[in-house]
Amino acid sequence: MIAIAHLSDIHIDDGPRSRERAARVMSYVNGLSHVDAVVVTGDLADNGTLGEYAHVASLLKSPHMTITCPGNHDKRAEYRAGLLGEPAGDAPVNQVMSTPGAVYVSLDSSIPGRPNGLIADETLAWLDETLTSADTRKPAFVCFHHPPVDLGVPAVDRIRQFDESRLAEVLSRHSRVTALLCGHAHTGAITSFAGLPLLVAPGVVSTTLLPFEPSGTRGWDEGGPLDLDAPPSLYFHILHDDGRLTSHLRVVPA
Repeated sequence: MIAIAHLSDIHIDDGPRSRERAARVMSYVNGLSHVDAVVVTGDLADNGTLGEYAHVASLLKSPHMTITCPGNHDKRAEYRAGLLGEPAGDAPVNQVMSTPGAVYVSLDSSIPGRPNGLIADETLAWLDETLTSADTRKPAFVCFHHPPVDLGVPAVDRIRQFDESRLAEVLSRHSRVTALLCGHAHTGAITSFAGLPLLVAPGVVSTTLLPFEPSGTRGWDEGGPLDLDAPPSLYFHILHDDGRLTSHLRVVPA
């Protein structure tokens, strides 16, 4: 059995609120044993500045293997330089990491300057090759920011990942893929894509409200109305020895 801590959309900026919420979640995760990996599926910085990524790097320090991917609020050059310690560059940011239990492949679904998502052809070719060659006896989790299906939240659905059939085609060639992990929606959701579980992490910085939910304390972004008072939360995904996958939602109160 392996356990994956899955969080998303920490949106670190210059203010204390986003940092406190991310620190609260990471403190909870870092106090746990037997976590195979921490997966953070995008929108790490709110404005994509080097200063924000310095805070992100500090906040995401963990005894557990941690893998991230960029979201629409992130900027590739600053992400590479400020978070990954790589030369700045504007190519898609894709990574692969392995633990004793699994392989984690993170993809860049961002389109610079736009809120919606698309996985570039070069990234899909890299994914195909990586799933063919990297630790082939281990299960694989594929991670990205933008969900490739509608979630029933109109404002989010308008800025999801599009042209998704190309991703489905690649995934169809690799039975080792266990699940897809993403973020962007700021609401925890479990659905499916390409015959696989699609696990959407809740937002750490805020919670997107569904169209039929009543008004509360709100903010607003391109994804729609937000509840700014709801405590941050995350998923723990458990891969059982028999291949079943179970997801547990965990709220982290102050």
